[in-house]
Amino acid sequence: MSGPLLSVRDLNVRFGTKRGTAQVVRGMSYDLHEGETLAIVGESGSGKSVSTLALTRLIPTPPGRIEGQVLLDGDDLVTMPEKQLLQVRGTRVGYVFQDPMTSLNPVHPIGRQVTEGMRFHLDVSEHEARDRAVDLLRQVGIPGAEKRLDDYPHQFSGGMRQRVVIAIGLACDPKILIADEMTTALDVTTQAQITDLVQHLQEERRMAVIWITHDLGVVAGIADRVMVMYAGQVIEEASVDRLFAEPRHPYTVGLLMSLPVLGDLRGEALTAIPGLPPSPTDLPDGCSFHPRCSFRDDERCLTEQPPLREIAPGHHVRSFYEVDDATARAASAAQRIEVEPPEASNDDGSPDAGPPGGGRP
Repeated sequence: MSGPLLSVRDLNVRFGTKRGTAQVVRGMSYDLHEGETLAIVGESGSGKSVSTLALTRLIPTPPGRIEGQVLLDGDDLVTMPEKQLLQVRGTRVGYVFQDPMTSLNPVHPIGRQVTEGMRFHLDVSEHEARDRAVDLLRQVGIPGAEKRLDDYPHQFSGGMRQRVVIAIGLACDPKILIADEMTTALDVTTQAQITDLVQHLQEERRMAVIWITHDLGVVAGIADRVMVMYAGQVIEEASVDRLFAEPRHPYTVGLLMSLPVLGDLRGEALTAIPGLPPSPTDLPDGCSFHPRCSFRDDERCLTEQPPLREIAPGHHVRSFYEVDDATARAASAAQRIEVEPPEASNDDGSPDAGPPGGGRP
């Protein structure tokens, strides 16, 4: 595999508030390769969106403060001059934001909004930009694209508005597309259409995608690798198959166990994670998750920050201990998610073929 397209090293994001400094992202590091889909999951307030906005410095400073290193093809975006960074946003890194009704301007037709980035970044005329916008709208599945360029956001359904926002994100052929809670407000059928669309466009363009979501069901079907965030930190990272088959952090196990399962008629109450995430201005001593953790069995959890350590190739966990095999299997089985088991080794070191079947839904 060639070198990473994006390398993030020790990313920290802080905000000055009346209650003190809010530590929203803490020591985040990862690599992203061409064509890869990285999912970032976690509860609201865990730092998912802020961590990706910080990549291209879309956070106002002050009150925000960004530290660390963000290398895109070797260029450090954290120290890059603002004028140069303007050329990165849209052309090399594209965004699809959470709610299309708030990210689209209600008083401008969508044609103007799709062509705006092209007119700014690309050497194209208004006519060329409009033709390109029509092609983009067709690619994202909007019927009658040429006629709909002059329509306003309120004249589109929720799913169609989301497709328009995707077209805007793709307008300047970015190398990385950041999709922030892109399917949250959509019905299940439209969600499936949007995820299929993004995967198809990704394969065509060889884009890397960072998919931010709290929906683990979506993650299982689209991601190559998953990072679980809690209180601004990455607390578990693994391939999607391994994370669902062998979750090792108590928080990841809690997320899997707390999801409802379609068709489950047993009538049992959902398993909930007790308590609430900590405030970023008042983080607990030791492990940030320890006040809510039902597996805690190490006194260091109360006083020391656990390191993010590698427990298997590509599988990292921020904990002093790991959830046992039985609990991990129970969390995986609770969702009835069929994943390919992590590759095992025989005594001679050769890969074990493992049981037949498997694969993501």
